[in-house]
Formats: sequence, structure tokens, C-alpha cells
Amino acid sequence: MLRLLVIAAILALACRWIFGKWPWEYLGAGSTRRQAVLRARRLLAVRPDANRPDILSAHKRLVAMVHPDRGGSNEQVHEANAARDLLLDELPEELPK
Repeated sequence: MLRLLVIAAILALACRWIFGKWPWEYLGAGSTRRQAVLRARRLLAVRPDANRPDILSAHKRLVAMVHPDRGGSNEQVHEANAARDLLLDELPEELPK
């Protein structure tokens, strides 16, 4: 039993040394940024391959629904704006024509 624990510890250290991450870090849900992007996509209801016009129109629809004048809250508008900004930042840079 002790031998298995020692082998597991050595493998964990080797993984950390070779790959720069502990083995249990590979079991997590992913990076915080990736989770934020997924949450933003769900909030705006856009696909992963959405382009700039898709994101902007989804943001416009969501803000129209959650605006304080329509019974929403400022917090919901701020969340929609943050989701839009994050997804626009994730888009690849377009080359000037």
C-alpha cells in the first residue's frame, strides 16, 4: 500500500515537472477565462462561431429585454455589456482591407 502511495507521489511530481501542472489540475472545468466565455455565450445565446454582427445583435436583443425601463435591473444590463465585451475581445483580429 505504501509503495502505491510513493509511486503516485512520484508520478504527480513528474507530471508537475514535465507539464508544469499537477495531475488534478487537468480534471478541473478549465480556465476561468474559458468558463467566463462559455457563460457569456449562454447569456447572449450565441454559438461558438458567432461573428461580430451576431454578438452585437444578440446583445441588443438581451438589453432590450433586461433594461430597467422594461422591468430589468442595472445589474442585468452590466452583465450583458460585460458578456458582449468579452466575446468581442475573443474574436480574431480582422485585417484592414
